[in-house]
Amino acid sequence: MPILIDEPASVGVNAFVRSRDGALVVGEFAAAETASAFSRLVRMGTLLAEGAAARLADFDTWRTAETDTVDLQPSDARLANIFVRRFDLMLRAPDALHAAICRRTGNVLVTLDRRLARAATELGVGVVLPEA
Repeated sequence: MPILIDEPASVGVNAFVRSRDGALVVGEFAAAETASAFSRLVRMGTLLAEGAAARLADFDTWRTAETDTVDLQPSDARLANIFVRRFDLMLRAPDALHAAICRRTGNVLVTLDRRLARAATELGVGVVLPEA
């Protein structure tokens, strides 16, 4: 979201995206979560539907031109189920699913969520925390 909406982490995230060598991977599940975040902003009255649709169109264009994608597999959901049962990690199902996808594909998880970063590291997933 910080690349689509101006927020405190936007400067750091945009710098991270610009500095990357090679393609970023934005999976289908991450794209669905992005759309869900915009839907929430519309429901809360923070953003008009037209503005949300325009920003999602920009996201889709950027994603097509600048990133690779990865599809969700049934094994990802099974692994996420195992991850959330690790109560010491305090993972929510969506975060566990992102970690599971990265673990399967060998991709590094890029997140601003320090709790997710600690849990993913514990699960053997490479993590990058862009400077916020």
